[in-house]
Amino acid sequence: MHSAVRHFARAGYDGAGVRDIAADAGFTAMLVNRYFGSKEQLFVEAVETSFAPAVFVAENAADLARHVAAALVAHTDPRADPPEPFLIMLRSLSNPRATEIVRDAIERHVGRRLARQLRGPGAHLRGDVILSVISGVLLMRSVVGATTLAHAKPGDLQALLEGAFTALVDAPPRR
Repeated sequence: MHSAVRHFARAGYDGAGVRDIAADAGFTAMLVNRYFGSKEQLFVEAVETSFAPAVFVAENAADLARHVAAALVAHTDPRADPPEPFLIMLRSLSNPRATEIVRDAIERHVGRRLARQLRGPGAHLRGDVILSVISGVLLMRSVVGATTLAHAKPGDLQALLEGAFTALVDAPPRR
């Protein structure tokens, strides 16, 4: 599975080949297809495996803003590679079915868990906005390398993000 995650993160759904994934893992494409049934099912399993840990979800609601901010800063260190789940999503967006698979996994493993920790009306919307901020920072800091974000002091960035996440966690949207 590590080989599949790595290849889909590097090349996206359309660019990754079952033969390359199988060879990297020391298997034949026929064996991989027999076990998973199709490239799509292999992709589903790779996405499920990579999104299941849900590092952006806290143990309890009281720590949510702090935890998400700290995890985001840690996982977007400009000296490190961007997280594989994010790269799988980003590099597979051109394929509608792959996008649907990724969206379903994100909603199941992260979105719904975030929404359950939020109180008050608009929990799902606020959870999706939190996910959008996470995606934006991942993109701009890890992939694009936006100068200000890439060179920000981790403590300063974490404090700024924690404030933004606290506002989303604590305040239901006004009507």
